[in-house]
Amino acid sequence: MAAKRDTSAAGFSDAERDAMKQRAAELREQAAGGTGSAKKKKEAQACVDAIAALTGTDKAVAELLHRIVQDEAPHLDPKTWYGFPSYARDGKVVVFYQPASKFDTRYGSIGFNEDALLDDGAMWATAFAVVEVTDEVEAALRDLVHRAAG
Repeated sequence: MAAKRDTSAAGFSDAERDAMKQRAAELREQAAGGTGSAKKKKEAQACVDAIAALTGTDKAVAELLHRIVQDEAPHLDPKTWYGFPSYARDGKVVVFYQPASKFDTRYGSIGFNEDALLDDGAMWATAFAVVEVTDEVEAALRDLVHRAAG
């Protein structure tokens, strides 16, 4: 089920406009949030808060990703990105979770940005739909996060 479209604002849905507003707020917070460990602590708390606000499968998947990043890539910094729980290296988001509830979609997805080290020849996947937490899903995500984080 897709998010309702409102063409009165350049064709962006309400959810898309909300995500852009969240990103603008994140950028303002980053600019005003100081530097160093205090900034990273605030960003990490924002990530934990974003996960806590989720429900159902979205929450289970986001919690799993958070746990996996802590285990497999503790050098990645938790933060939010467009309101999504995300994990960055040197300030650049490597991996994030886009909840199904955010855009009223059938499934949430784990996404990897261009700084993820997943290159594999001429073509590779950068996002993975997740509809439930299983041992197989956890094993695959652990491998992906470990490789992506470097």
